[in-house]
Amino acid sequence: MTAAPHLVLTDVSKTYTVQRRGLGQPVQRIRAVDTVSLHVNAGETLGLVGESGCGKSSLARLMLRLEEPSGGDITIGGQNIAHLSGPALKQARKQFQMIFQDPYASLNPRMKVRAIIAEAMRNFRLGSAAEIDARVERLAEQVGLSAYHLDRFPHELSGGQCQRIGIARAIALSPQLIVADEPVSALDVSIQAQILNLITRLQSELDLTMVFISHDLSVVSHVADRVAVMYLGRIVETGPTDTIFDRPAHPYTRILLSAVPRALPKFRHARAGVRGELPSPLDPPSGCHFRTRCPLAVDRCASEVPMLREMGNGRQTACHRAEDVLATPSTPATETSHA
Repeated sequence: MTAAPHLVLTDVSKTYTVQRRGLGQPVQRIRAVDTVSLHVNAGETLGLVGESGCGKSSLARLMLRLEEPSGGDITIGGQNIAHLSGPALKQARKQFQMIFQDPYASLNPRMKVRAIIAEAMRNFRLGSAAEIDARVERLAEQVGLSAYHLDRFPHELSGGQCQRIGIARAIALSPQLIVADEPVSALDVSIQAQILNLITRLQSELDLTMVFISHDLSVVSHVADRVAVMYLGRIVETGPTDTIFDRPAHPYTRILLSAVPRALPKFRHARAGVRGELPSPLDPPSGCHFRTRCPLAVDRCASEVPMLREMGNGRQTACHRAEDVLATPSTPATETSHA
């Protein structure tokens, strides 16, 4: 039986004003998120991938109302948070938290670790001082920190230890949804696997719904149940991780996967052809945003925006020529299957 969606985005958009010109002149705007619709089932991990500048982090901040959406609805646990404000929004925030990319920048350098983890619990008055302190120690143990670390400032600890603090803080309120925005990209390679294993273990133990954002497809292949591929503010393909990685139906997804480094010679092959540079988000191409770089583009791609449509096996693809892409052989993106 399929779990009910816990997070649902419906036609969510975000437009930023990037430059104001002289009086009477048009204002330049950038549409960082362009009518995105997707869902994440309860207890599921959705991997959100795409190259830098495609709008992943902007979408993550919209999910948690760290940014005001320009349009659309954001439903978490059956509650539409897109238009909440004041005390109602504060109460809703107990149900969703974020793990940030930069572990140092996300922590208050003037607070000790104990106070950082306890801050949210104190804000919501979740127990007495003694009860909160006891929970802080349990959380620290849960993420692999000791009492020694609790009495230190962030600058006295390593990047991996600081990210463990961020994870402990994120789960302190027992949220149902966690958004992890590239949580290991700023860490040393030797530490990344430890943090990924910790996140995966906590997701299973706490039955968390998670959105895992990354540009590292090899990481996503191991932590995500489903994948959503983003390009210039739009979702171009979604589906089960194995399905997307084994047989991508969108030309952009295929190009992303072909760029994954492979250690074994038998898995190396010529990269999928891509032409041109990434278009400016200030002036994206008409129709399909990817058409100026797509080797399969036709006239229809310039005049008609492709909508996500069912392709079978739980996959949705926004491409007019998805059937042609599927008909072309492709090489699996990773040596090992989804774990």
